[in-house]
Amino acid sequence: MPKFDLNLLPIAVAIAKEKSVSRAAEALGMSQPAVSAALNRLRQVFNDELFIRTAHGMEPTPRALTLIEPAREILTRVEEEVLQKESFEPSKASDTFTLALSDIGEMVFLPKLLERIQRDAPLASVSSVTLPAHEVAHALESGRVDLAVGYFPDIQSNNFFQQRLFSHSFTCLLRADHKIRGNRLTMPQFLELGHAVIKAEGRSQEVFERFLEAKNLRRRIVLSTPHFMTIPFIVATTDLVVTVPLAVGTSFASFANIKLMKPPIAIPSFDLRQHWHRKYHQDPRNIWLRNLVAELFSNDPRW
Repeated sequence: MPKFDLNLLPIAVAIAKEKSVSRAAEALGMSQPAVSAALNRLRQVFNDELFIRTAHGMEPTPRALTLIEPAREILTRVEEEVLQKESFEPSKASDTFTLALSDIGEMVFLPKLLERIQRDAPLASVSSVTLPAHEVAHALESGRVDLAVGYFPDIQSNNFFQQRLFSHSFTCLLRADHKIRGNRLTMPQFLELGHAVIKAEGRSQEVFERFLEAKNLRRRIVLSTPHFMTIPFIVATTDLVVTVPLAVGTSFASFANIKLMKPPIAIPSFDLRQHWHRKYHQDPRNIWLRNLVAELFSNDPRW
């Protein structure tokens, strides 16, 4: 077996089917001398004539008959199970799609994505996980997470692909009936107000905090919290201001007594991207999922 050339099997099967070396060569897309040479090699391996020329064409010997059927089964399995292109049918999939999202990522991406997956892959489910920054890359590599969607600046290895979805800006939030009017804060107002500050697992807030530090702007911090979801209730019932990504502010303003205000100074935007590991770059299931994310959110005009 270690010395047996498996490429000889299709030739034996073709000769048995066509009963002719020349017709077997034509069926295989080979030259007749090449097929004749392969037949000679088969005869040497099995120490048997294998095919005898008769009035009815090349007839198999008893040894060839024991070879042909197993060889045909092997080739069929290779064609159907090894060489067949892998596919993914969302309508039949009962998979669980796992995405690494921050809590604000869930607000931005999950409602629209879940609605579409329920429509196109009704038997599938979605799992959203929030991981420490240093664990996201390993989770993508192991397949525990299919995609990381959002702001993940730590994923930089050549083993990862990324696709930009859209750029995201910041907004300030105040109580809807706050004494400050208009749609933009002045710098004195921004510095005089008490601030609520979110220090969460999501990395997007770091963009804003680094910007303030670079500008040497110091706020009066009244509240520091790791949770975004308490913010609308706090802002709606106090005179505090909070600066958050625009998508978060828009979501909060839709259900709480909150208004959006432009910051007093232009704050750098940041890109939201989807990330996946190189191992799954050609995986049809992963391709379908990330194409769906790109379709739903690339250059999202809302932000």
